[in-house]
Amino acid sequence: MPLARRITSKQLQDAHKFAPEKDACDRLACPMDQLLRLLMGPWTTYILWVLRNEGPTRFGALKRLVPGVSAKVLTERLRMLEQHGLITRSYAATIPPQVTYSLAKRGEELNGVLQTLADIAIRWRQEEDAEQAAKAAE
Repeated sequence: MPLARRITSKQLQDAHKFAPEKDACDRLACPMDQLLRLLMGPWTTYILWVLRNEGPTRFGALKRLVPGVSAKVLTERLRMLEQHGLITRSYAATIPPQVTYSLAKRGEELNGVLQTLADIAIRWRQEEDAEQAAKAAE
């Protein structure tokens, strides 16, 4: 797998400052903006995290694994993720119909990012717990 080229915020600023505005957007800012907007939609990253950890998952199970999400929002997010090629939807014409969602190749490319976010979340939770324990001990 080829290494991704890292773009620093300084490079983005310089591109906007010195390059024609449309060219800078096409080359640097827009792809990152598009990806971040996709991932930061409501529940999106959490849905991807669940599919990463659980593997292929049926709609009902996915709804239970993402507490607080409504069926309508979950359906919208799943359709959007499928449209952008991050997940696949498998349909089996059984009674009742069986629909299973799983990460597509594009979604699997996010595994490292999702694991890094999980590591940070765990570390922050541990730090917060330690701070609360220290305050309680005072």
